[in-house]
Amino acid sequence: MPTTIEDNTEPAIAPDAGPQDKQTAIVRRRWLLLATSLGFAVIQLDVSVVNVAIKPIGAALGGGVSGLQWVVNAYTVAFAALILTAGALGDRIGAKRVFIAGFALFTLASAACGLAPSLPVLIGSRAIQGVGAAILAPTSLTLLNHAFTEPGERTRAVGLWAAGASTALAGGPLIGGVLTSTLGWRAIFFINAPIGLIGILLTIRFASETSRAKDRGVDLPGQLMAIVALASLAGATIEGGRYGFTEAGVLAGYALAALAAAAFVFVEARRERPMLPLELFRSGAFSASSAVGLLVNVTFYGLIFVLSLFFQRGQHLSALQTGLAFAPSTVAVLVANLLAGRLDARYGPRRVIAAGALLMATGAAALIGASTHSPFTALVVQLVGLGFGIGLIVPAMTAAVLASVDRSRSGIASGTLNSARQSGSVIGVALFGALIADGGRLVSGLHVALAISVALAILVGALTIKVPKEPTS
Repeated sequence: MPTTIEDNTEPAIAPDAGPQDKQTAIVRRRWLLLATSLGFAVIQLDVSVVNVAIKPIGAALGGGVSGLQWVVNAYTVAFAALILTAGALGDRIGAKRVFIAGFALFTLASAACGLAPSLPVLIGSRAIQGVGAAILAPTSLTLLNHAFTEPGERTRAVGLWAAGASTALAGGPLIGGVLTSTLGWRAIFFINAPIGLIGILLTIRFASETSRAKDRGVDLPGQLMAIVALASLAGATIEGGRYGFTEAGVLAGYALAALAAAAFVFVEARRERPMLPLELFRSGAFSASSAVGLLVNVTFYGLIFVLSLFFQRGQHLSALQTGLAFAPSTVAVLVANLLAGRLDARYGPRRVIAAGALLMATGAAALIGASTHSPFTALVVQLVGLGFGIGLIVPAMTAAVLASVDRSRSGIASGTLNSARQSGSVIGVALFGALIADGGRLVSGLHVALAISVALAILVGALTIKVPKEPTS
């Protein structure tokens, strides 16, 4: 997350506090942990929960594959592009205020998604949801850092905060399938309303406001260039699948994305307080680990999108059956997440990421023979292997990023990694979705997406040469 982790707050429990005061402080922190965990979990849930509902959404609101891609990507574009600035805003005016505002915005946008009468309204509401998500992610961590000042307690709190989000992210397809099949696709958005209300009330009641960093500015030029670059790249790729990649408007979109990216680097290199300090990338370990994050998300979210359509349109499964089809892979991701820390401590991130990349490549390669007539039993082992490989990579990659920078820069480092990963999600859905934009290319497009995933997994393996070999803990 883009906030810097520093011990600049008052102790959560005063040294001379009595037993009753200490117990009260402990209870307050636990409720705050729940509030911030709800905030982080719900935004991760909405990254993946929509995928299994895309067919019912298309049937209800119209629009081809490109329109459905924007339902997914409008959220992740805003999330990826704004997260660094949102962290700076929380530092400047107070994380509690900004967190509550972000939760309120996210909740209202979720309700708007559930009530959307048309596809354009849904896409616009998803973009606003993404703005709320970008606010919630960094400020939730800042509030935790403010409340849990003792290093051991802070580590445990952050671990629980992250575990809840990982569970929500991995379980999104199954949760989406259950809600869509039982209550309809609009329920995947309405479910956020009670979560948001609980999170806001708990934050108001139990969170203390953080100190304001008046010198923490908002990098508006850099922010604008980041939005233009990412949105143009996604738009050009999505429309390329619809109209062809040599069409003038598509080429113009790619040109705009390239110019905006170049302008972003130019601006960031010359600002006194940039939203993304480019000197971080002088570290080979930081650069390689961030690239791994982007590539893994290209594969993971791109394949979830394509496989959701393959299961529903190609194999004619219901939303619930599609969610259940993803369940073995979901379990594999969670199990691998739990094992990754121990494996990292014993073997180091380089070996863990390399093993994950091998499993990822093998699983994707073994799925290339899938057809509309393939029984699920012929696909489940490959899906488990793919999920387990990705589940190993993410925690080890995160640990490698944080180990590559000074502790005082851990906030901006993790924020950069989060931005890279969300950017990868945008690219994956846009690119892999473009391969199946023509309904007749569903199976062949899936095969090409899997072949690309194999290549990306091999590249992830190659990047591990720059990742630390020794354990990070």
